[in-house]
Amino acid sequence: MKVLTIKEPWASMILNGEKTIETRTWRTKYRGLCLLHASKNPRSEISGKIFAVAKIVDCKPMTQDDELPAKCPIYPGAYSFFLEEVRPTELKEIKGQLGLWEINCELVEKGEGMSCLFG
Repeated sequence: MKVLTIKEPWASMILNGEKTIETRTWRTKYRGLCLLHASKNPRSEISGKIFAVAKIVDCKPMTQDDELPAKCPIYPGAYSFFLEEVRPTELKEIKGQLGLWEINCELVEKGEGMSCLFG
């Protein structure tokens, strides 16, 4: 499964539904489910952990219309990753990586959230 590591406070904003676009200086052709992972720094309750699953539904060059849902101003070379259906997962500590990376995981529905079973 694909994983995207996100810095705080943006990771918590995505988890809380305040942020629906994540920005990067690179684009992806990937569309579909991915796990969201919070970087280790700065420290928070979810730092260094997988915290949610989301669907990447689009990726395109960032526009001024994306600033509010991305919670950041437009910047040179920015791409907007449009996230939908964000659902919390059990917190699982794991080392993050740059880019859109892979882990061996099977998602299982658990109450109102999800759980990731590692293979």
